[in-house]
Amino acid sequence: MNDTMQYAPIIKEIGRGAKGAKPMSEAQAETLFGDILNQRVPDLELGAILLSMRIKGEDANEIAGFKRAMDARTAQVAAPAGPRCVVLPTYNGARKQPNLMPLVAMLLAREGVPVLIQGRHDFESRVSPFELLAALGIAPAGSADEAGAQLAASKLACIAVAELCPGLDALLALRRRVGLRNSGHTLAKLLDPCRDRSVRVIAVTHPEYLERMAEQLDREHANAMLMRATEGEAYAHPRRRPRLLGYLDGAARVLFEQEDGDPLREPGGDCNVADNAALIRAMLEGRTPAPQPILDQVSALALLARA
Repeated sequence: MNDTMQYAPIIKEIGRGAKGAKPMSEAQAETLFGDILNQRVPDLELGAILLSMRIKGEDANEIAGFKRAMDARTAQVAAPAGPRCVVLPTYNGARKQPNLMPLVAMLLAREGVPVLIQGRHDFESRVSPFELLAALGIAPAGSADEAGAQLAASKLACIAVAELCPGLDALLALRRRVGLRNSGHTLAKLLDPCRDRSVRVIAVTHPEYLERMAEQLDREHANAMLMRATEGEAYAHPRRRPRLLGYLDGAARVLFEQEDGDPLREPGGDCNVADNAALIRAMLEGRTPAPQPILDQVSALALLARA
């Protein structure tokens, strides 16, 4: 698909609206997404494709094809020997409550489970997770090799998606220009920079994506955790633990069931960087109790990493 005119037949099929559109085959999806990640699709056709997919939604074969294209273009980070590396995506940041994603990462690293945080931040209305990580002494690696060295040294590393898959980073950046999320935001949750050595945390906001992601994880024979996100971030809500579904070689089992909310569990605190970092430090040092749902998530991830 190197010629502009060749995108028209696909746009014609996927662009007929939510009810009239036809899905691509897995092979078509892989080729198309490969062209998108290689930034070879002209702006006009790219806009038509992204908006069509936004309206239609990705089906299972399309997600699988997109994932194959992304895998072929994703730099790999060397995971140290021992437990699998937990991969935590971060693409949203804090909106109203403290972001406890770094707490999950730091508790796991303290137990000897390597953790790689990957992502980017686009929301001017939210507190950047990368600023929070910096306040906690976690600076992003400048390359996949550097991230691997950090994992070997301290069991904890952070890296921008631009260093792992530049084409995906460029696709995600279109959100600010267009005003809408696109298929890249779905695929970013599935990004695997430590293939065959990872446990990815797949945290979704919309319930329908739980089914789509579950089908893909089964299809991949994945090692992963699937859960509802908290403000879009990959940590268990401190007041009401979501269902934590674990995958080992694609076989799913419930590690913790969803529970009702408990208002007494609210950790309090502000989501600004200074207060958020101070709260996490207090929890790490035992001066403030860590929320039980976070401890449950950490124990479940440690189990998956060591299985």
